[in-house]
Amino acid sequence: MTKSTIVVGLDGSEAGARALAFAQSQAKQIGDCSITVCFVIEWSPFTFQTKEENEQRHKRREQELQRAHDVVLDPAVAEAKAAGVEVEGLVRHGDVADILEAVAKKRGAVQIVVGRVGERGLKRLFGGVTGRLVAGSSVPVTIIP
Repeated sequence: MTKSTIVVGLDGSEAGARALAFAQSQAKQIGDCSITVCFVIEWSPFTFQTKEENEQRHKRREQELQRAHDVVLDPAVAEAKAAGVEVEGLVRHGDVADILEAVAKKRGAVQIVVGRVGERGLKRLFGGVTGRLVAGSSVPVTIIP
């Protein structure tokens, strides 16, 4: 039997922290289970920017990656490890729903866990990231209040 994987989408919100706690509990109940914690920096290739913005793009991207690790991802990974759960952390750029689904497929995940109300508020749930994730996911999605 192969190891199970749960993908957890984090954004730095309290709901995301509850999603991680839920995933840790699930992983312990499953037994041979790891967690892949994923922070997605929303980015669209279709965004139009000025010449000056394009010149600063790489620097901003590096700052975003560092902040994602320092503020959200590294503390979450440390927390899961301290709880005795095998965990991997990823930061990606792109569309949140698409990235979480792609990570779940690549890892052969049994579940995706996300918080209901993220850093960006309720508007993101209805017709936004969570709604698209639920509608298009190839694995069960658990939404934590």
